[in-house]
Parts: sequence; structure tokens; C-alpha cells
Amino acid sequence: MYQLILRNFAMHIKLDVAEAEHIIAKLQRKPVAKKTVLLPIGTICRNIYFVNKGCLRIFNTDSEGQEHNILFSPQNWWAVDIASFSGQMPAFYTISALEDTEVFYLSYNVLEELYTQIPKLERFFRIMIQNGFYLYQQRITSNLSKTAEERYALFQKQYPKLEQRIAQKHIASYLGITPVFLSMIRKRNT
Repeated sequence: MYQLILRNFAMHIKLDVAEAEHIIAKLQRKPVAKKTVLLPIGTICRNIYFVNKGCLRIFNTDSEGQEHNILFSPQNWWAVDIASFSGQMPAFYTISALEDTEVFYLSYNVLEELYTQIPKLERFFRIMIQNGFYLYQQRITSNLSKTAEERYALFQKQYPKLEQRIAQKHIASYLGITPVFLSMIRKRNT
């Protein structure tokens, strides 16, 4: 049950058996039904989520009710409103399930304890946050300088096979285009 998350940790740190068992003992598991909101906008993000199976999305809703997808978190990805979680302040983003999903999660307080008990975890999450920041910078640059077709190609590369699993409207929102325009791009590429 814990193999995927342990392999995820192993991408950046080496845990011994006792450390892995200690982390597993602290992990919480939660099945999340499709369309369930894990983090409503304006509430404090108290947990950091690891997607064991399924897919979450992180999005913001503007003043006109339009949703803007910022990130998809499929299997083996993490999901968090990092500013809300780190600062324990109201969330700017919403996190919800795009399909039936299973997550493991650590609360803010438990993670802070684990940082003291297993200091290399701080290294893992620092690297993860650095990589996430890099992705956000790439995404901003892409949105400012690339065509919709180029952004769609990058989406396909970053999220292989995800487009067969989620609604076209979510992909279009992520790309900053309409679903109709996304259909036109797909037709040109076939």
C-alpha cells in the first residue's frame, strides 16, 4: 500500500527501515470521491496530500465564478496550497478530486514533528517545493510567450495520458483557452 509514496521519497532522500516505518505510522489515508473538495478557498490548508491513485486539481475561482486550473496532481504527485500550508493562512486555491482518488496526507503539525525526528524529510520537501516553483515559473513563461498549440504540447508532455481521463473543459482552463479552441487544436494535431 505504501510502495508508491516510499519510492517518491526515495527520489530525493534515502530512508532507513525505521524512518520509513515511522513516517508510515504518521501518514493518514483517505479515499476521495470524484468532485469532492479537499480544500475550499479561504480555509486554512492543514494537510499536504500525496496522490496514491486518481487525480486532484488545484484551481482558483475568479470574481465572475470562472475556474482557472493551476495544477493537476495525478498519481505519484503531491498537492498543496503551499502559501496557505506554510503560513497557516486562508487558501487562495481550491483542491478537489477530478476522479475517484486515494490520498495519503500529513498534517502541518505532524510534518513539523517529522522534520525534527527525521531531518532529511526537510531536504525532501525543500527539493519538492523548489521543483514546484520551477514548474510554476515555466508555466508563467509558457503562458506569456507560447502559442496555445505549444502550451497544449507541453501539457501532453507533462501529463502523459491524463487527457484521456479528465474533462476537456479542465484542460482548456489549464491552458487558458476555451474548450472549443482546444477541440480545434486537437483536430489539427490528428
